[in-house]
Amino acid sequence: MHWWALYGSVDAVTDDAAAAPAATTTDESGRDTESVVAAVDWSLAASLGRKLARPGPKITAYTAAQVHAELADAAVRAEGPVREVTGLADGLPVPAATVLDRAGWIDAAAASMPAMLGETGPGSGSGLTGKLSGAQAGGLLAFLSGAILGQYDPFSPDPGSGTDGVLMLVAPNIIAVERQLRAVPSDFRLWVCLHEVTHRVQFSANPWLVDYMRSNVGVLTGESGESMTELVGRISAAVRSDRPREKGILGVMQLMQSPEQYEAFEKVMVLGTLLEGHADHVMDAVGPAHVPTVETIRAAFDQRRQRPQNPLMKIFRALTGMDAKIAQYVRGKAFVDAVVDAVGMPAFNTVWTDEQTMPTMAEIGDPDAWIARVL
Repeated sequence: MHWWALYGSVDAVTDDAAAAPAATTTDESGRDTESVVAAVDWSLAASLGRKLARPGPKITAYTAAQVHAELADAAVRAEGPVREVTGLADGLPVPAATVLDRAGWIDAAAASMPAMLGETGPGSGSGLTGKLSGAQAGGLLAFLSGAILGQYDPFSPDPGSGTDGVLMLVAPNIIAVERQLRAVPSDFRLWVCLHEVTHRVQFSANPWLVDYMRSNVGVLTGESGESMTELVGRISAAVRSDRPREKGILGVMQLMQSPEQYEAFEKVMVLGTLLEGHADHVMDAVGPAHVPTVETIRAAFDQRRQRPQNPLMKIFRALTGMDAKIAQYVRGKAFVDAVVDAVGMPAFNTVWTDEQTMPTMAEIGDPDAWIARVL
C-alpha cells in the first residue's frame, strides 16, 4: 500500500548536490530508526518519472487553458456544497486548487514524500542504494501520473498561500477519462472536484489528522531493527501458528512487518478507507443537486474500475496498491453510508474527534460495532 493511496483519487488508466540527512523515527525501545523514505533519491525519481511518463491526450493550447480555468473554478464551487453536507470547515478560507500536467504531479509527489515525514527539503538518498531506489520510485511515479485524477496533499505548502495543504488536479487524466466515459465535461470535472475538496475539508477541519498520519507513516517506513534471522524466525513461527491472519495484502504485511509496523499499517489503512469512503459518500450526497448527469457518471466510472485486466496489469495493480485503493472506496463508503443512515451526519462527525474515535479495521466491516463503542 503506497502513500498516494491515502488521499488521491485514482482511475486505472491503462493506456541537490548534498545528501539530505535521513529522517528518523523512534520505536518503543528508544532506538532511532532510519526512514526508508529518506533513503530514496527523490530528485532522481522525479527526473526519471518525467522522462518515462506518457504525454497524455492531445489537446490544443486553447482547450488546455479552458480546462485549467474550469477545474480551478469547479474546486471553489465544490467547497460550499461539501461543507454544507459534511458540517465541517465552516468559516475557514477556501484556497485555490493547483491544476497540473503529469510532469507537474510527479514533481509534487516526489516533494511530498520528505514533507510527509517532516523533512525540510526534497532530500536525496546517498549512494548506490538511494539511486536504485530513486529509479524504482521514478518508474512508479511515471505510471501513477497517468492514473491520478486528483489529490489533496496535507503535508506540502500551498504555492498560493504558503500554508500546509494543497489540492492538486491532474488535467490530462481528467480529460482522458471524461472522453473515454463520454461524460459531460463540466459535470465530470465538478464531480471529481467534489471528491478532492472533501479531502481538503477533512484535513482543514481536523488538523490533528496530519500528525496522526505522519507518525504512523514514520513507523511504517522506518527500519524495524530486526535482523534477517529474527525476521525469518518470526515469519516461520507465524506460519506454524494457529493464530488467525488477515487475507490478501493485509496477511502478507502482517507476516513481513514487525508488530509495531503492522499496527501502524492497519491505522494507515483504516484512515485511508475512512477518508475515501467519506469522500465518496459526500460525492453521492452532493452530486444529484449539482451534477445533472451524476448517475450516468457514477455508473460508468464504477464499471470502468471493475473491468477485467490482463494478467500483467493485475500483478502491477496489486504491487502498487491500486486494488487495495479501490477496495478502500467500496468498504469505506459502505461504513459511512451505514453510520450516517443510522445516526445522521452530526453524530457521524464524532469520528473526527481523536485517535480513539477512529474505527478499527474490524469496525469498518461492522458499523454497528463502532456506533456501540463510540456513540
